[in-house]
Amino acid sequence: MLRRKVIRSVILTLVLGIVVLVVSAPFFWMVAISFMKTGESSAVPLRFLPEQMTLEQYETLFQRLNFMRNFLNSLLVSIFITVASLFVNSLAGFAFAKYRFKGRGALFTALLATMVIPGQVTMLPVFLLLRELGMLNSYWGLVIPGTASVFSIFFFRQYMKSIPDDLIDSARIDGCSDFRIYWQIILPLARPALVTLGLFTFLGSWNDFLWPLIVMNKSSMYTLPVALSNLMGEHAQDTELMMAGSVVTTVPVMIVFLALQKSYVSGLFAGSLRE
Repeated sequence: MLRRKVIRSVILTLVLGIVVLVVSAPFFWMVAISFMKTGESSAVPLRFLPEQMTLEQYETLFQRLNFMRNFLNSLLVSIFITVASLFVNSLAGFAFAKYRFKGRGALFTALLATMVIPGQVTMLPVFLLLRELGMLNSYWGLVIPGTASVFSIFFFRQYMKSIPDDLIDSARIDGCSDFRIYWQIILPLARPALVTLGLFTFLGSWNDFLWPLIVMNKSSMYTLPVALSNLMGEHAQDTELMMAGSVVTTVPVMIVFLALQKSYVSGLFAGSLRE
């Protein structure tokens, strides 16, 4: 019986190892190509590792093509969207979870109903509205539409429903204002939900391509996905340069995800168990 369990464990480990290898191989090859000299990845026979590692492609990206500006654009826009989204959506979730007001159920149901509307349908009205407000080709045109999220409001509402009402009532008796209750009591208790949705929002903002492409028309204001798309158009034959751009785009968010992985998973499961 013990021997059978050991054999089963070994087989499972081997299978999972093969799956991980197959899934991760393209990524590691992308990194390897980014350290090759121009044209080396097209050599015959095919090379999976650089003959001599070089930073030539990264120097071209950051010195000649000013990729650092696009990197900072993505970083600042993603941080602003994440912070604003967490603040606005957690406030809305708190209100739906802990405040009783007329029409709360109907309003929340109508809010959830908007989740079935594809995002592409609302792009044109939002674009026209931003144009009238003079926010096209500005960072505000990226940040403001990404602030409110129905899913985030729903997630916060479900999580905050589990916080005892007696705790809030006690704080009110002690003279706490509603915002102080939210800021000093609710938010610390909702930390797993904040980390989960913060990471989810940051990754979504960082990887967003279509909306920044629509709103921005200055290359100096492009985010990384848009800049990488232009790079592929202008340097279609420079495979090593494009792979270096892909590495710059993907590695930072992978590091962020791995650093917050445990909090992300625990918050996701905690939120799914709320009534």
